[in-house]
Amino acid sequence: MAEIQPIRAWRYNPELSQRIDEYVSPLFDVVSAKQREALYRNPLNSIHLSVPRQGEDPAGEALRRLIEWEQSGVLLQDAVPAIYVYYQYFRLPGSPREYCRKGFMCHIRAYDWAEEVVLRHENTLPASVNDRAELLSRTQFQTSATHGLYRDEAFELERYLDEAILDPLCQTEEDYQGARDVLAVIQDAEVIQRFQALLAERQVILADGHHRYEGSLAYRRARMAADPQHTGQEPWHYHLMYLTNAAADDLRILPTHRLLLELPGGLTDAEFLERLVPYFVITPKDDAFDLPEIIAGKPWAFGLYLDRQPYKLRLRPEVHAQLAWDTTPEVKNLDLTVLHYFVLERALGIVGPDAQRQWAGVAYVRNFPECLQRVDSGEARAALITNEVTMAEVERVCHSGAVMPPKSTFFYPKTLGGLLFTSIRDDEPVGLLR
Repeated sequence: MAEIQPIRAWRYNPELSQRIDEYVSPLFDVVSAKQREALYRNPLNSIHLSVPRQGEDPAGEALRRLIEWEQSGVLLQDAVPAIYVYYQYFRLPGSPREYCRKGFMCHIRAYDWAEEVVLRHENTLPASVNDRAELLSRTQFQTSATHGLYRDEAFELERYLDEAILDPLCQTEEDYQGARDVLAVIQDAEVIQRFQALLAERQVILADGHHRYEGSLAYRRARMAADPQHTGQEPWHYHLMYLTNAAADDLRILPTHRLLLELPGGLTDAEFLERLVPYFVITPKDDAFDLPEIIAGKPWAFGLYLDRQPYKLRLRPEVHAQLAWDTTPEVKNLDLTVLHYFVLERALGIVGPDAQRQWAGVAYVRNFPECLQRVDSGEARAALITNEVTMAEVERVCHSGAVMPPKSTFFYPKTLGGLLFTSIRDDEPVGLLR
């Protein structure tokens, strides 16, 4: 199954690492325009490598800056191949518990989807994949780890992770999402080989970073085509990944709600409700802020906020058989598939997953109060409040070979860019040094 390799990471020099909060950055697909502009003002922030400013040649600008940072000692390469332990401590609203998501960063062979070693759960946008592939091709530098999941009910690796984290390399005080990020290292060759042996028996589900992973695949295919005599062990066969145990209780997936910015065809609110009646039991509620609790744990149940009136929607069980998309039973059973089919397609006439992905009338919002506020302000016509997807659902869909509706999962917290980087240049050694 999955082949992983230790890495000789490039990291900010020891002096800068003491102030790592100043240099880390959100991932390219979650950083807002406002965050980007603030981070760009720091000339040494990692965003200059991961999301270079748009211009005539952003990838070329990232390469220029990378060379400058290496030559001036801003970034230094660790001498010994290692696995890097990465813990994120965080809290969720309304809970006193402090969670700790435990994982480690390493290289994984960039497997094509057809090999069924790394499994995906969502489709990608070609433009974003091309952007990531171009950046990787120019810099040959991996600037942020994608997030992969393996399952180990025995938690065999956690004892090594827990031991290493007692001696951190660096840590943030609090990142942009309120988490505390801690980085440590494992250099013991025998321990690393145990990690390799366990992952060699596992498939990996890609939780976050589909565009970056496909960027690595595209670059690898291009290099293989250009060098038919390649050995399969060249550095460009590998991809930087953060791996966490899917069996852990600290792996959290938050819901992503749907905001209807418009109702197609000039539908009135009353006409929209009328179109929902054949498919849903619609129950008016008193307080919109109760909607998440009202639908919690109930299959095929949603909150609707329309013209300042909250409703509970519950799919009529007998109509589920009408769900006619050509996909697996595992996908058809998802709440979000039900929502996209019976609300977006049947009620609103946005027919098919492809049309829905491209429709500008829907926005994806994680913050529940923001959904209500944007409807109240007139910015949106309605909000559809959803439950979170479970880890079990993600695994069932991935193993079925299908993909979920867009923006189905939001694994929280997001990993940070800038804690470490890796090179896939031709002269970079692969594996443990002997």
